[in-house]
Formats: sequence, C-alpha cells, structure tokens
Amino acid sequence: MKLNNVLRSSTFRLAMLYMALSLGSVVILLGFIYWATAGYMDRQTDLAIEADIEGLAEQYRQRGLSGLTQVIEDRLSRDRSGATVYLLVDEDLSPIIGNLDRWPEARPSADGWVEFRLREWGPDRTDEHLARARVFLLRGGLHLLVGRDIRELEATRSLILHALGWGLAITIGLALAGGLMMSASVVRRLDAINQTSREIMEGDLSRRIATDGTGDDFDQLAANLNRMLERIQELMEGVRRVSDSIAHDLRTPLTRLRTRLELAHTQLDEPQRLQGAIEDDIADTEELLVTFGALLRIARIESAGGQGAMGEVDMGHLVRAVAELYEPLAVERGQSLRVATGPVAVRVHGDRDLLFQAVANLVDNAIKYTPRGGRIALGVSATAGEVELTLADSGPGIPEEQREWVFQRFFRLDASRTTPGSGLGLSLVRAVVRVHGAQIDLEDNHPGLRVRLRLPKPPGRDLGA
Repeated sequence: MKLNNVLRSSTFRLAMLYMALSLGSVVILLGFIYWATAGYMDRQTDLAIEADIEGLAEQYRQRGLSGLTQVIEDRLSRDRSGATVYLLVDEDLSPIIGNLDRWPEARPSADGWVEFRLREWGPDRTDEHLARARVFLLRGGLHLLVGRDIRELEATRSLILHALGWGLAITIGLALAGGLMMSASVVRRLDAINQTSREIMEGDLSRRIATDGTGDDFDQLAANLNRMLERIQELMEGVRRVSDSIAHDLRTPLTRLRTRLELAHTQLDEPQRLQGAIEDDIADTEELLVTFGALLRIARIESAGGQGAMGEVDMGHLVRAVAELYEPLAVERGQSLRVATGPVAVRVHGDRDLLFQAVANLVDNAIKYTPRGGRIALGVSATAGEVELTLADSGPGIPEEQREWVFQRFFRLDASRTTPGSGLGLSLVRAVVRVHGAQIDLEDNHPGLRVRLRLPKPPGRDLGA
C-alpha cells in the first residue's frame, strides 16, 4: 500500500475536511476563552484606571495642586506591590510626583490610552513589563498619568496564545494521524476488493472478497458482491451446462432429421414413403420447437424479474383448475389424483399464468413418473406468513444427492432418459419460484417424492378471504 494512494483517497480528503472543521472549532473556543478572560481583565483594568482618574481630578478641583500631590503620595505609600502607576508633570513634562522617573515616550491614542514598558524599581532590577495608563490634562498645563502594571494580564494573554498555538498544533497532528490511519484502513480494504476483482476478471470466478467479521459497511458490501459473484458463476455454469446439454440432447433429433431428409430426397418417386418421412420430420421439428420454446419461456421469466402481470391469485382455485386439466390423463394411467384446498380461499400476490404453468409442470412430472395404480395428492394450506402448496406422489422419487441438480436445464436422471421430455420442466418451475420470491423443496415421501412450494404472504393482506 503506497502513501500516495492514501493521500489521494477520498477518505483522506474527508479527514482533512474534518480537520478543517476541528481547527475552526478550536479557534472559536479558544477565542471565546481569550475574550472571557484576558478581555475581561482588560476591561476591568480600564474601568479601575478611569475611576482612579476621576477621583484624582475631583481632588484637584477641590484642593488644588497640593491636595492632588498629597492624595497621590498617600496612594503610593499604601501600594506596596507597585501595581499602580502615577506620574504628575508640569507643562514641560518635568516630574512633580509619582513613581515614574520620566514621562513615557509612547504616544497616546486618540482617547488618551497609552501602553509602555515599565522597569521595576531598584538598582538591581532590570526586568521590564508592560503597563497601561491613561493621560489626563489638568488646568495650568499639568499632565496626569494614571495606570496599572499589567504583567499578570500579559502573562494570561501569553498563556492563552500558547494554548491556542498548541491546541491548533495538536489538532492538526491528531487529524493528520487519524486521517492517515483511517485512510490506510479503507485503502487496504479497497485494495483487497480491487485485487479480488482483477483476479475474477482474469477468469478465476471462484474467488470471493474476504470479510473481517465486523459486520461494518465494507463487510456488507463484500457480502453483497460475493452473492452477486455466486449468482454470476451460477449463471455462467448454467450457460455452459445448457450449451453442453443442447449439443447432446438436440444432436440426436437433428441428425435423425437430416438423415430422413436425405432419405426422402432419394424417395421422391415413392409418395407413400415420402409422406411418412415428412411426417416423422415434422414430429422431430415440433420436438425441437417445443424445446426452444421452453428455453425462451424460461429466459423471459428470468429477465422479467417479477414485472409481469402481478395480481391477486386464488391458489385453491388455481390448483383445482390444474387438477381438472390433468385428471383425465391420470385416470388413463390408472392413477388417483386427490386435491385438498380447504373451504377458505387462500390468496397470494403473483402472476397467475406463471404459477399455473409451474403447478402444471409439477403435476405433469408426477403423472409421468408415477407407475400405474400410483397415488398423487395435491394440496394448498395457509400458515403464518406464507402459503404452502404440496404435491406428493408414490413414484420412484429422486435421490437426495440429485435433488438440486434436477432444477438445472436439460438435466435428466438416468432412469428417465427413455421417458419423453426435454429436462426443462423443473427449470421453468425454479424460474417462476425465483420471480415470486418463493422457496421450493424436494423431500422423500416414503415412497415417492414430496414437493413443497412456499409462497410469501402478501404484504398488508390476510392469507385467507
């Protein structure tokens, strides 16, 4: 797995988008914290300075210069921490009183606020920190500066800015790491799917996409793709078997037809023998047309995918109609055909013609392979959530290991090779079953075969009427 593939993956791009959203959230959060802490401390400092100036100005108006200097001196004597900054200068900016040795060089703003570096008192003190003050002009050309040492505010600002920087760096780092990890995992799963797909395209239809058992979206995708591949492989094998069966089962009638045509060509002067050959050829041609018609019928059913003439079908009425159609044939063969449908109509949602054809094929097979004097029972019943049709006969049955194969096109048991037929009857039944979302099972009837056809309950409807 190459890093370039990870970086170009859609998952990595989504991770980067998520990182951008996370960065925006972090910036907004830390910005609010800055406003709620440092901003609040800024505003409180400014309010305190303005209140201090108002008090000093009032003292100057009432007591004059001597009263003002006395108040400033008293306040400086009480301020042991040196957090308050006072400086009163004359019109030449020469200090009169205060704890600054000179007027700050920084130019005040339009509203009189000024920030400057303040050196701590003492001969051994060289540290400087930020101070914020406001300049106030008094009568007589005096300038008054009142401020605060804002080293704590400066430290808080620095702390928040550092936190903002580290927060952004950590967010970016975690987002990149998480994006790479998630992208690598997704790309690894996709690479496995792509590799399997390439092997399948190269001809190995037995390959399947591996799952990791987590049941996540990729496992569900892999399961659906595997089911699709199984269906494709089944169809491919079916096409191969159909091709082989067509070549095997149709070769004999086609060869016979060709031989008779050649013989008829030599018997043009013998009308009776020529007529007999033509009748035999017509019969063989009819057999071929029936076979190809059945193939086309199955193909149409499978391609329709349940888009035919769907509606409400009374299965009891349908079964009785099929039994009525085949009862004379059963009587002719000395068989008993019993029907049990119950007094209540049982309805399903489906294509009546297709269901009739499927049931007719099942009954036809039962009559065909049940010996003379045998029994055939056909019934319909409603159970919870489904309608069940059963057909039981007393014939030879089907070996368990061959019950799935009989639904394949042209497949015929060895014992039935001498019986007329194309081997497409049960294939058509299976096609109808799939279209209706039903299920068909073959079981042992001791003796004979029992067929169970289960049709799903129509949504939002009762089974009986």
